[in-house]
Amino acid sequence: MPIIAIGQKTNAEEKFRTKKYQESTLEKYRVKIKQLGETISELKSAQRNSAATENVSHQILNSLSAHVAILDKHGTIIETNQAWKKFALSNGLQGVPDSININYLQICDTASGEFSEQACEAAAGIRNVLEGQKNYFSLDYQCHSPNKKRWFYMRVVRLIGSEKECVVVHENITQFKEIEVVLRLRKEELTSKAQKLEDTNTAFKILLKQREEDKSELEQNVLRNTRELILPYVDRAKINQSSCCCDHSSQQQALLDIVENRIKEIVSPFLNRLSHLGLNLTPKELQIASFIREGKSNKEIASTLFLSIATIQFHRRNIRRKTGLINSKSNLRTYLLTFVK
Repeated sequence: MPIIAIGQKTNAEEKFRTKKYQESTLEKYRVKIKQLGETISELKSAQRNSAATENVSHQILNSLSAHVAILDKHGTIIETNQAWKKFALSNGLQGVPDSININYLQICDTASGEFSEQACEAAAGIRNVLEGQKNYFSLDYQCHSPNKKRWFYMRVVRLIGSEKECVVVHENITQFKEIEVVLRLRKEELTSKAQKLEDTNTAFKILLKQREEDKSELEQNVLRNTRELILPYVDRAKINQSSCCCDHSSQQQALLDIVENRIKEIVSPFLNRLSHLGLNLTPKELQIASFIREGKSNKEIASTLFLSIATIQFHRRNIRRKTGLINSKSNLRTYLLTFVK
């Protein structure tokens, strides 16, 4: 009996230990399954976040007005935005609108026609960026259609996070180029007008110089002719008058003296300067001003000009008013003597 009892107890313990081991193993599997589930959830969440981020990136890319393409290390297009596709459709470009899997470098290398040199320059710039020789490349180029002239600005930069891919951006700058053309034409027009004004000023200076020379020559001619053709006859008339015994000889002598003085004044700068001061003196006032400068009294001037003393006084007041001496104590004769003969 004891032996049987001991055997039964041993079997029961073995079953208990086996059960405990199974329960422990099952718990470990449950924990691992739970961890695996959490990992799967995290991966799914990360995948969703990645998809959302990628979706936002595509939305941003498609919102740009510039034509954008992403090239791989061989120059093959792997992504483009809506602006690129729209341009391709509106311009009838060959192939699919998104240009995916098309080698952009080959297109530039095989370009022909008027703008082929710019295409080769663009290809060289892209290769420099892809090969790491440059981080950035830019180019202004023409891309005219049959109906419209167009200019674009191309920028090539490395794709952030990638050593073998780059981004190519084409921005339409036609409006800026047209403004640039207008400004250049305006500048040329202003330069031309400035040159014409300079030429006109030069011509005016030449004319003014010639005028001064002509004026000097004219003054010399008047002076010479007056001295040679007029004054000799006045002198002769004075000699003849001095030998005359008529009653009016003294008065006639005075008139001859006046004629002589007036002729000399014509060739002197006095009346010329006085008449060019902008004083608006009348011929009679100029005549009386000459007498005042010579020191003649109102009575002497009136007698010589056959005018009343009151008339001479009237003209004298006008001369003082026009010369700015009406409220001044300055002497009129002293003022007129400032004009050199």
